Amino acid sequence: MIRRGHIGRTDANQGEIVKALRAVGCSVTSTSGAGNGLPDLLVGFRGETVLMEVKDGAKVPSAKRLTDAEQHFVDHWRGRPVVIVESVDDALRAIGVRGDK
Repeated sequence: MIRRGHIGRTDANQGEIVKALRAVGCSVTSTSGAGNGLPDLLVGFRGETVLMEVKDGAKVPSAKRLTDAEQHFVDHWRGRPVVIVESVDDALRAIGVRGDK
């Protein structure tokens, strides 16, 4: 059984990432409150769905590690791999749109 833990908690940069994704035409649904390791965002773009786990790039590496539940989800998901993003640029690259850098 996977612990739910930190249900509803979002990283500080998630709002900025969601705004940027929507600005380029993505549909975005936040699943942060679902628990059980489900990635933070479901992103639809050009007929594809991308699962994104948002981590705050400003935090130290130990604070950006996946929780046990998140790691379990990533390891056992049989669809397109979960993308871990720390910035707007990471998120835009994940959908095939160039970031600023």
